[in-house]
Amino acid sequence: MPQIPPPSPSSSAASFSPASRAAVVTALRAAGCVFAEDEAELILAAARTPRELAALVDRRATGLPLEQVLGWAEFHGLRVVVEPGVFVPRRRTELLVEEAVAQAPEASVVVDLCCGSGAVGAALAAALGPVELHAADIDPAAVRCARRNVGPLGGQVHTGDLFEALPARLRGRVDVLAANVPYVPTDEVALLPPEARDHEPPAALDGGADGLDVLRRVAAEAPDWLASGGCLLVETSERQAPAALEVFAAAGLAARLAVSAELYANVVVGTRR
Repeated sequence: MPQIPPPSPSSSAASFSPASRAAVVTALRAAGCVFAEDEAELILAAARTPRELAALVDRRATGLPLEQVLGWAEFHGLRVVVEPGVFVPRRRTELLVEEAVAQAPEASVVVDLCCGSGAVGAALAAALGPVELHAADIDPAAVRCARRNVGPLGGQVHTGDLFEALPARLRGRVDVLAANVPYVPTDEVALLPPEARDHEPPAALDGGADGLDVLRRVAAEAPDWLASGGCLLVETSERQAPAALEVFAAAGLAARLAVSAELYANVVVGTRR
């Protein structure tokens, strides 16, 4: 555990001296954190005592994702709770939210499938206004975390495998079906950064042999759950996008690809004909 100098005598317990800040930055740099200065500021702001600060720095230095160290992630203007062992929402996934809002600005029923922390559902509810919000995940840890994020927005969270988790009354009523499915090919999971590979659930990363197994399952069943004109949105990679578009079309959805060079993001949008 790194040695953190005590706060300045004239400061509150949460205000750390320049020596403390320097020690945190040094420890994070030694651990290989590329943005050590930025991470140090966030960790310093979260700590209340030198002991707590040292513990947070130690957790980050052992490879725990920063968001799991802090207990939150910034996503689409929201501070989303992120618990240990839960998939950390990526900034690139904000494109999925933006495309959903643009595609269905009057949506009244929203589903966040493979919800993880519930970040996408929470962001959609915040952007769209009052909606009937449902989120679902097969991982009980994700479900517990998602309840903390979508519960205050009036959302319901369900446990189960994809559509099996959803109430039957939603069939044919969903205006926005957001599914941030796992899409890393099985053979490439081992190549992911240790933060993801070692600290996030494999089921949230591994998309099968070509990375599209879960996407295929979602696209095949989505038309039965979408309202007329409702849309399915799934994040994928640039390499997988052409195949993903074909999967959507084969399911009977009118498909298009949204791309953000800034976010390095690709989202397939399918609308029920």
